[in-house]
Amino acid sequence: MCWTAKSFIRGLSYSVKYCSKDNRLQKICLYSKLKPKKCHILDWSGSTHNSTVPPGSILPWRFFSCKQEGTEIPCKRKKIVSITTPELLYKDLLKSEQKNWNEISGRYKAMAERIKKKIEELHKRYTLSSESPRIKVGESVYFEENGCIFLSKADDVDEGNIRILFSAEDLGFDDAFVQRIRISPDQRYMATSLKSENSEEATCVVMKLGDFPVVEKVIPNVFSFEWVTNDVLYYTSQKNLKCQDVFMTTFTKQKHTKLVYTEQDARFFVDIYCTKDRRFLTINSNSKTTSEVWLVDCRRPFKSPVLVQARTKGVIYHIEHRNDELYILTTYGEPAEYKLMKAPVSSSGMENWQLVYAVEEKTKLIDLEMFSDHCILFLQNAGHLYLNVISFVSHSVQSIKLPAWACAFELESHPEHTTSTCYFQLTSPVHPPKRFAYSFKENNLIEQAVQEVPIITNCHTTRLLAKSKDETLVPITVFHNTNSKELHRKPLLVHVYGAYGIDLNMSFKEEKLLLIEEGWILAYCHVRGGGELGHSWHKDGCQHNKLKGLHDLKACIMLLHELGFSQPKYTALAAASAGGVLAGALCNSNPEVIRAMVLQAPFVDVLNTMMKTHLPLTIEEQEEWGNPLADKKCMKYIKSYCPYHNIKPQCYPSVFITAYENDQRIPLTGVLRYVQKLRKAALDHAGRTKKKGNWIPNIILDIQANGSHCDSSWEDSLNEVARQLAFLKKELEDV
Repeated sequence: MCWTAKSFIRGLSYSVKYCSKDNRLQKICLYSKLKPKKCHILDWSGSTHNSTVPPGSILPWRFFSCKQEGTEIPCKRKKIVSITTPELLYKDLLKSEQKNWNEISGRYKAMAERIKKKIEELHKRYTLSSESPRIKVGESVYFEENGCIFLSKADDVDEGNIRILFSAEDLGFDDAFVQRIRISPDQRYMATSLKSENSEEATCVVMKLGDFPVVEKVIPNVFSFEWVTNDVLYYTSQKNLKCQDVFMTTFTKQKHTKLVYTEQDARFFVDIYCTKDRRFLTINSNSKTTSEVWLVDCRRPFKSPVLVQARTKGVIYHIEHRNDELYILTTYGEPAEYKLMKAPVSSSGMENWQLVYAVEEKTKLIDLEMFSDHCILFLQNAGHLYLNVISFVSHSVQSIKLPAWACAFELESHPEHTTSTCYFQLTSPVHPPKRFAYSFKENNLIEQAVQEVPIITNCHTTRLLAKSKDETLVPITVFHNTNSKELHRKPLLVHVYGAYGIDLNMSFKEEKLLLIEEGWILAYCHVRGGGELGHSWHKDGCQHNKLKGLHDLKACIMLLHELGFSQPKYTALAAASAGGVLAGALCNSNPEVIRAMVLQAPFVDVLNTMMKTHLPLTIEEQEEWGNPLADKKCMKYIKSYCPYHNIKPQCYPSVFITAYENDQRIPLTGVLRYVQKLRKAALDHAGRTKKKGNWIPNIILDIQANGSHCDSSWEDSLNEVARQLAFLKKELEDV
């Protein structure tokens, strides 16, 4: 499930880098700030995955095996003729595309190197000045840097008084990064998950702390984990991109591990987290439209989980706890947007849910943080961010406006629910993160000047509304250099996603700022299918409504051109993963509105993928795309917009695609077939028209041997971005 209220409860968890792709993303991670963050020209959803993906999200990337049995058929002369197998065809296509890239990559090399240097300079200026996230537990502070976890006293962080507790490299995890940290309540144990950049699975390492920390247990294939008591750890196991089992393991004298919960429905994904006051562990089973929560009493960790409310089709809910009452973030009731409700722990059924706060129409509830006497809601309306602070004492709601330039936020960890201050960071694609604090006592917002960060003053932010085909108003966020003149002659890079109820990634990227400094225009189209305007915005752009997202995208680009933001021959479209559906569909239906397109691990063959129910994610993704096997109308509808199935001979824009050999979510075979078919269609059109000076687009596939759908090394991702930008500059600036 793609959780609209991002990271409902974060516990001791951070995300300081985006995770992405489609936001088919996992967020709630702690990454090193010394290890340079992954940078991407493409916004995945995207998250990183923050964007980060919320706990409990169904990660909407694809897994697909291209290996099939070969066949042999007898001919008339009774010879056995071997037919080329799909595996051999895949290898031939792969070699052909690798050869093609080797032949043409030289034209981008020099420019890519110049771009790399500029991005690295911006990275040093804006990113490396930030300190690592701190996790405060009692009087202790835990933090991670460069694959190591350190401990210091809260009031004494001098270098000489810092202890190292953990080193991924020393434990043999040379290529792994720290993804998540959990400290037991008495601080005797620390559980840490490690994930490599070429793998979907994480490994949980449990350390017994003390004067000489030692490894107590190593648990493979773990997704989420929480300490229920000082020596009882619950965790979920991940297999084939699915999470359906919850286990309990003890670190008492008599150690044992047992299965606690199993989800039987393949559409549901299971994760766990603790309530802010650590009173309950919640077992969350979520599909993309429905959820169910079970509670484990942290005071009685060996008792069976208790059901809060049986799953009801179309109702999503998440649980917090305060003063013997459950606070429920849910889509239950009308309108079907997120609202905050409450019920007694002893009678938690839906019939006892009482409304606490309802979100206004077309308002997105981004996140929620619970404190002992307050609750903070992070909201977005018409592209603007603001806070609503609910006081449980005075029963009042205080609304706090956030700076107009802010497009995204990152909530910091508040493990102590009795704290009187909430810390968070605000950012935008071209504004480095700034730290803010809201004080409950002072009832005000304070900007924290932790370090000197250069202020971005030469960028203007504009928010527009485009009228779609059905007259729905679609938000667009535009950035451009305040000193730019003749904007109609400037290159325009348009971003789109529009799936799973996930917002476009609007966090800071050095390469975005580089483009602004060089006079480019950046536009983010918040089309239906995404979650920018709330739960209904997603519903209005999924399944039989997918074409609405395509109409929205076209309307956004047309409006930008009408208002003088560039023109078709200077316009490029950027998308990643599921964003490739709308981008590829526009490329087929209206290729004349753009000059170039950059895709990263794109999902471009919806129909064939959704016809294969043996794939681990197909069944659960039917709630997003529909079920073409059971519904002929659905099959016809998907076929009407599927990028691969609608390629035809016409004048296409140039296309640059980055794909990964190790991508378990977007199959390389599908991308290879798409590129071959697209290139042939473009060449067929050029051959048929035979006009003097006929333009033939560049259709380029850059296949990466390293990296995966979620992560690449800093150097690899920097090279990817540099090549993508070099391609765009050649296409748009050399017109």
